[in-house]
Amino acid sequence: MRVNRTWLGAALLMLPTFLVAMDITALLLALPRLSADLGATNVQQLWISDGYGFLVAGMVITMGTLGDRIGRRRLLIVGAAAFAVLSVVAAFAVDPLMLIVVRALLGVAGATLAPSTLALLTNMFRDEQQRGKAIAIWATCQFTGGALGPVLAGFLLQYFWWGSVFLAAVPVMVLLVLAGPVLLPEFRGGQAGRLDPASVGLSLVAVLLMVYGIKQLTVEGVGVVPAVALVVGAAIGYLFVRRQLRLETPLLDLRLFRNRPFTAVIVALVFAGLALAGTGLLVTQYLQSVLGYSPFASAMLFAPMGLGMAVGTMTAPVLARRMKQTTAIAGGLVLSALGSLLLVAVGGTGALPLVMIGIAVLALGTGPLFALGTGLVLGSVAPERAGSAASMSETGSYFGSSLGLGLLGVVAAVVYRSRMHGTSDSLAGAVAASRHLPAGQGTELLHTARESFTASLHVTGVVAAVIFAGLAVLTLTMRSATRTIPAALPDYEATRS
Repeated sequence: MRVNRTWLGAALLMLPTFLVAMDITALLLALPRLSADLGATNVQQLWISDGYGFLVAGMVITMGTLGDRIGRRRLLIVGAAAFAVLSVVAAFAVDPLMLIVVRALLGVAGATLAPSTLALLTNMFRDEQQRGKAIAIWATCQFTGGALGPVLAGFLLQYFWWGSVFLAAVPVMVLLVLAGPVLLPEFRGGQAGRLDPASVGLSLVAVLLMVYGIKQLTVEGVGVVPAVALVVGAAIGYLFVRRQLRLETPLLDLRLFRNRPFTAVIVALVFAGLALAGTGLLVTQYLQSVLGYSPFASAMLFAPMGLGMAVGTMTAPVLARRMKQTTAIAGGLVLSALGSLLLVAVGGTGALPLVMIGIAVLALGTGPLFALGTGLVLGSVAPERAGSAASMSETGSYFGSSLGLGLLGVVAAVVYRSRMHGTSDSLAGAVAASRHLPAGQGTELLHTARESFTASLHVTGVVAAVIFAGLAVLTLTMRSATRTIPAALPDYEATRS
């Protein structure tokens, strides 16, 4: 009966993980319609789409540590209640400014969910095998939600107005608020101190500026504003690090990085996120602008990437029972490198099958890293620090995704411009320019632009393959250290109400 209760609680924790991931990608499909209805400008559209992710990335460190101190179940339920209320408000927003503010507040509420759910799973399962299985299912829900977000949005937008995309999360959050106190135990650190407001402010500003700077690189290219944001963000981040090393009870315990497996996995999560986001960006643009598919059709054709990750995370515990975890992770990363190399061969009449197989294989190979690697991170720390460790894992993923969109986006742009010899800055620009040219010139410009963009996809595939291969080598260096990771849970304070 106890096991059933624990797994019922685990199933409850999977729901917000699935919905929050779905919420991020679903909005991308709803953005054109809601922007037209609300009269949003291009800049306002950018903040509507990115405001949520910015605040999640900026607040996840604070929320992970806050959960360790006030109780993870309490923080999760408060965050879920706020998410439900704000989703209703967002669905009935009357102007762009209102939606931007509400989306930012949704990001704050969303930041409570990922570290709280992951930390609770770590504490609820004492058995190492069961804990690994639960974390693998958690990761699967996260990636499946992201993959199915556009599909759900397409269905809702076909029959309802754009606000229905936000309302889809409300029933799940209400269920979590009602069932959480019954099915979920409360956990908090026994030696939790007070939150340091200065640390909260420094972490938020540093992360926001750096994520903003990286994202702006994909929009503007190398410019003054992104450069200043990155430099100032890095300087504030340095002040944050110095403060954490001096505090007796820091907001983020950076001493965890003395643990070699912990550091290796965090680095791997960052760079794997970088490679995935970068290839995802190029592939979605390739499907739409080179192969000519609609946004919804492109979302469906891109689904193998999310589903591949879901399959990879679900099969990771099975692999871990037959081989060392580090071997499973490294083997998966080698598979991802091979999938990346398939993108190098994309072109001609067989482009679509090769793209779909490539992204599916690439994503499949990352599954063991996200499932087993996350378990290694959380298994490297005492349970009272699980929220802090989970927040580091999540922050690493956010930074990796942002870096991928920024850095690999810039690399792709450089390749494209060099192949176009300065006649076009972007494929979208070439498509727009071709409409104002005589038929022959327009066709020639489009052909050259698409060939140049395909070359940038090839270079991105090579870069991703090198990253995954390097991460496989890094993972294998963890072999000796991972044997010392404690499987048993030390003392913690646990209460049920």
